[in-house]
Amino acid sequence: MENIDHLREHRELTRRYFCQLGCAAAAAWVASPLAMTGAEADTQLQEAIAKLEYLTPLQRGRYIDKGKTGVLKLPTEMLRDIGLVPETWFLEVIADTASSSVIEQPLTRDQGNALDWDALMRLADKHAVRFLHPCFCVNGDDPFHTSVWEGVPLREIIWLTKPKANIRRVCYESYHPEGVAPFRASLPLGHVLETPPGQVPVVLAYKMNGELIPASRGGPARVVMPGGYGDKSIKWVQRIVLTNDFKANDTDASDFNADVEAAMKTKARFINVPTEAAAGKPVAVTGFALVGVSGIDKVQYCMHPQQEPWPAEDPYWTQADWKAATILSAPANWGGGLPSGALPANTRQMDPVHGTPLEWPMRFTIVHWAALLPGMPAGKYDVCCRTIDRNGIAQPMPRPLLRTGANGIHRVTLTVTG
Repeated sequence: MENIDHLREHRELTRRYFCQLGCAAAAAWVASPLAMTGAEADTQLQEAIAKLEYLTPLQRGRYIDKGKTGVLKLPTEMLRDIGLVPETWFLEVIADTASSSVIEQPLTRDQGNALDWDALMRLADKHAVRFLHPCFCVNGDDPFHTSVWEGVPLREIIWLTKPKANIRRVCYESYHPEGVAPFRASLPLGHVLETPPGQVPVVLAYKMNGELIPASRGGPARVVMPGGYGDKSIKWVQRIVLTNDFKANDTDASDFNADVEAAMKTKARFINVPTEAAAGKPVAVTGFALVGVSGIDKVQYCMHPQQEPWPAEDPYWTQADWKAATILSAPANWGGGLPSGALPANTRQMDPVHGTPLEWPMRFTIVHWAALLPGMPAGKYDVCCRTIDRNGIAQPMPRPLLRTGANGIHRVTLTVTG
């Protein structure tokens, strides 16, 4: 009964969401899969939606060591020795003297004034920011994890150094053992110091899902850049260099052939989709959509028999028979191991009075979607999904090239047995 109530809640909230948008949206609701009646449709959708969880528990996320530091395998005593537990963590901030950059108050271990954990927590008392954001590799299809982050705006740390002259970029580096080059990323100084109204600043994060970030998850402190891919949100940050060099010297640019300045793209992916179904029986599917820089207007799906190969001259399936899926409303329980599934107070994208999203879908987060595929005759089918952004552009356009962010149309095979 609890799961059925969960489905009905999604259906009712989604119906209200569409109705609030006006007559055209209400008509879209009537035509959507979630408006269907009948026990069979309810049960299938209930089972599919019940598997969804918005935030990723820390132990279930995927975490990689692209800088080959070995940190993910180190015992606690060694993490303590290298400054990757709160008690021994430090952050140095220096000027790149080779590029004529000047700061009045560098923060270094040699001078005894490197930023430590206590100083970071004092900054947090005044400036802490909490926000939702997923972690995607620029060349990857699915998220490593989706988290609610807490951190200090990076600008507050930069201002401690009293920057004076000839600074164009902020380069930040991870811990690295002797003989191994640091994994680094960089941002224009203006991107760090200023934040457009309504957006979230670049932060030095120390919490995920309300918990201090352990070294196994990139802590004690890692940079998170809202709206950017994971190459900008690097782990184990211990050093920042303020430079007048105008080039992005990011490791992902040189070692992984990525466009490190790319903003997140809007795209849809399947989460739960059966590989087999009975002829004539509807099939419930769910997925997520990443809400990129152009926002999101629709999620769609299509089915095409594999015995009729799709024409090579239409690689983006623009002429397919696309049908509307339903974007689900914001969850009441955000999951992720949060107590009662409730987001922390003052999460940036949420209304502080009502605890509901200020907008939905939220840019630079994910949304879940669901559809009930119609019953089909026996055979093998390509099942695809895509997004339409708020500029009316269908995925994978307008940036279909992989190195600017993976957003190819997700295609799976469904075998219908007669």
